[in-house]
Amino acid sequence: MRIVSLVPSMTETLLDWGIEPVACTRFCEQPDIPHMGGTKDPDVRAIRAATPDLVVMDAQENRREDFDALVSRGINVAALDIRSLGDLRGQLEPLAARLGVSWVMPDLPPPERQAESVFVPIWKRPWMALGTPTYGSSVLEHIGLRNVFAGETDTYPETSLADAAGRSPDIVLAPSEPYPFAERHRELLESVARTVFVDGRDLLWWGSRTSGALRRLIDLTARPGTGPG
Repeated sequence: MRIVSLVPSMTETLLDWGIEPVACTRFCEQPDIPHMGGTKDPDVRAIRAATPDLVVMDAQENRREDFDALVSRGINVAALDIRSLGDLRGQLEPLAARLGVSWVMPDLPPPERQAESVFVPIWKRPWMALGTPTYGSSVLEHIGLRNVFAGETDTYPETSLADAAGRSPDIVLAPSEPYPFAERHRELLESVARTVFVDGRDLLWWGSRTSGALRRLIDLTARPGTGPG
């Protein structure tokens, strides 16, 4: 099948399944595969010209208007909506079967830790936090980290470092995307709590990387002196 992936997580997963998309987005980190726009601005005309059998989208990554534009042109679209670890089995297993791939959800490593709380900044101007319901927050819950911004009205609420500190998180988990948090931000973030920098793909990209990402996150966020997990 000729597949166009408009979701970085899905592009990585398709390749892991042995399926190379005929096109993907410029954010998919695949320079050898043709790019047809971004996740928020796909080139609908180019996608149609590529005559795909299927375009894969995700409600959290892509826009409804682009989905509508593709469907109105007679293009088959698989629309995912991954907001939790549980969604992976329910949505990726049927997609794998549709593509002729034998794939089942792998066993996920359980944490061996006492519950701790975490603040995950995802943007800086303005400050924004990872909220719920999101795949990233589900990952945190699975490894024993309670998101201090869970339950807010907005999925990605605006905040301030003072507000985040007032929620008394044990850890600031600073991802490398969508905002590129890095060592230069440590002093600022540690005004809130002990800060751990993490590859944003491990926290926010789902699919074939999930199982390994959970193990890496468990090790990275272990309390000092306790060792991995």
